[in-house]
Amino acid sequence: MSSPEIHKPGTSDGWHGQIGSNSQFPPESERYHMYIGLFCPFAHRANLVRHLKGLTEIVDLSIVKPFPKGDERGWPGWQFPETADEYPKSTVDKLFGSRYLHEVYFRDDKDYQGRYSVPLLWDRRSQSAVNNESAELLRNLQTGFNDILDSSHASLTLYPAPLRSRIDEISEWMQRDLNTGVYKAGFAESQEVYDKNVIPVFGALNKLEKIIFENGGPYVLGKEMTELDIRLYATAIRFDVVYVQHFKCNLGMIRHDYPVIHNWLKNLYWNHESFCETTDFKHIKENYTKSHPAVNPKAITPKGPYPDIEQGVESDFTKLRPGGVKSPEVVAWETQNHSSF
Repeated sequence: MSSPEIHKPGTSDGWHGQIGSNSQFPPESERYHMYIGLFCPFAHRANLVRHLKGLTEIVDLSIVKPFPKGDERGWPGWQFPETADEYPKSTVDKLFGSRYLHEVYFRDDKDYQGRYSVPLLWDRRSQSAVNNESAELLRNLQTGFNDILDSSHASLTLYPAPLRSRIDEISEWMQRDLNTGVYKAGFAESQEVYDKNVIPVFGALNKLEKIIFENGGPYVLGKEMTELDIRLYATAIRFDVVYVQHFKCNLGMIRHDYPVIHNWLKNLYWNHESFCETTDFKHIKENYTKSHPAVNPKAITPKGPYPDIEQGVESDFTKLRPGGVKSPEVVAWETQNHSSF
């Protein structure tokens, strides 16, 4: 069981442990195990950092199936396949042979009241959960294992000191308006709520289109990859294939309306192995369309768009012409909320 400062037992509080040399969770190879879903953008962030930091042989994975999820309260939650070949790229629970992810959570706190979410980082040594907060893992995995990494991986940071204030500023509104904004629009239970929440999604995309272009690419802030690229990629790679149709975020598409973001996205997918390797479109499409009965009651997964991601990357971002959605509502919202950058 985790200590109270890591997790408040019997509540919906998450786990907030940190890997570090002076922590109760010191960096050790093969001590920690991560539970993820390839469909989840928040788990995708953690898995991307795991790959970029060279942790794939240090922290191993168990991968839940993309569906079914359970009832509207999330019970019984994500499942593991019974055999390794039941669903491509999903795995059995490699630690405990659990049928459901909630069984792993209950091993640490039998009275846990929260959601059985991914990612979840588990400590084999103490038989307890370390952390299930994706934003905390995004940051901690960059530094927590540095003492046991080679110099090239240890020196890699996605949160460089000179850019931290800019990263923090953009992360705040990107998370609010785009990363979770698609969910606010997609799970809206009335026309009014949908109308209110779909506009900021495209306002944020419009602004990011300008930011990437002004910084010259190939990353959000220019020549250096940062957390912003991780945060944006996990949403942008899902945008055309699920968010446009499934979450009704159809005022525009990345591939048709945002040439700069589109080029940025293709560059990461085709030219950076970690991004391609951690992206699985089958898991992504079938999770959203087959685990949200209120949104898609017949669980039919559309064939398109085709292809899942297009090819062809322009290395010179100055040759691109910035785009954006010019809906009057989006332009007005963008002017009011993001008038400068």
